[in-house]
Amino acid sequence: MSQKGLIYSFVAKGSVVLAEHTPYSGNFSTIAVQCLQKLPSNSSKYTYSCDGHTFNFLIDSGFVFLVVVDESVGRSVPFVFLERVKDAFKQRYGSSIGGDGTHPLADDDEDDDLFEDRFSIAYNLDREFGPTLKEHMDYCMNHPDEMSKLSKLKAQITEVKGIMMDNIEKVVFLCVLFEGF
Repeated sequence: MSQKGLIYSFVAKGSVVLAEHTPYSGNFSTIAVQCLQKLPSNSSKYTYSCDGHTFNFLIDSGFVFLVVVDESVGRSVPFVFLERVKDAFKQRYGSSIGGDGTHPLADDDEDDDLFEDRFSIAYNLDREFGPTLKEHMDYCMNHPDEMSKLSKLKAQITEVKGIMMDNIEKVVFLCVLFEGF
């Protein structure tokens, strides 16, 4: 992995960036938000390339996880990173994701605007989750061999899953075919 492998990362709800981290200066956040607004709705993973960088998106339950990497990193390692971030995010905010997303200290008072929906305010989770993004970026940069191994393992699992699905379809087809006999 190059020295400037993982460059910028964020978590967004729809088009609202909730938390971000980058150790570098540049216009990565501006380009990432522009890409975010153009994401296709029919895919859970997407990658844009621009000026020697890839903008890798993982979409899950209305949340968008992004990492910008140097093109030399490849396409699989960024998605291992994004899965790690997604899992950390769900672990931390899972109880709020399924509900209405209100702050845990909010009460039922309709006049209380102090605790609005925590997933609708831009950069609302930056102080809470920004350091987590940094930790995962640092870990992935400092353990490139492990990330590569995880990436290869994930590819193998996906391949086996595809083969299993094909085999299940064949068995179902044969069962339907022989049911008439």
